[in-house]
Amino acid sequence: MGLIDIQDYLDLDRTIAKYLFDNIKYPWDVLPKLGVFIEQLGPYLPPDIYEKCGENIYIAKSATVASTASITAPCIIDEGAQVRHCAFIRGSVIVGKKAVVGNSTELKNALLFDGVQVPHYNYVGDSVMGYKAHFGAGAITSNVKNDNTNVVVKVPLQSIDTGLRKFGAIVGDHVQVGCNSVLNPGTMIGRNTSIYPLSCVRGIIRADMIVKNDGKIMQRLK
Repeated sequence: MGLIDIQDYLDLDRTIAKYLFDNIKYPWDVLPKLGVFIEQLGPYLPPDIYEKCGENIYIAKSATVASTASITAPCIIDEGAQVRHCAFIRGSVIVGKKAVVGNSTELKNALLFDGVQVPHYNYVGDSVMGYKAHFGAGAITSNVKNDNTNVVVKVPLQSIDTGLRKFGAIVGDHVQVGCNSVLNPGTMIGRNTSIYPLSCVRGIIRADMIVKNDGKIMQRLK
């Protein structure tokens, strides 16, 4: 697996935002573009499938949205998604097909691929979550460094300044993040990796790994 190659983390056929990834170098480069992308895509969504529910808010007719949910534009909620009681969507958010946004979960400038589950008390800010990624209760992305400097992604022999003061995580397809875990700014997790509950995770985690809450990382048996 490449360390920062988009295709090694995300199946781009599993999101309505596939074309957002055209002509970008790093997966986090989509984050500043997400809001404008939604505003541009929304008017072209088929009206027999999606309903415009306010300026730059588009909700699939097959989606279920609780009356107590708060949704700020721009936002797209795709087919079959569930947005549950007291979910807080703060804008520049795409919720993928059959994704679940649960009670008291907060999303901000976030791209959730199809099938993502953030069902209980989660915070996902300035982040991308791949196909069928799942957060246990209370798991969050931390998107700002304590010193408020740009988030840096460290790979062997170099550090890459993302140019972003706010950047949470890139969470690959089928990643499982245990309850009450924290993904620190600039964390990148490869496909099929499992994070133990109560873990504090940072840096690049390769695909098919198990990350224990004592910091140990081991190969996941297939």
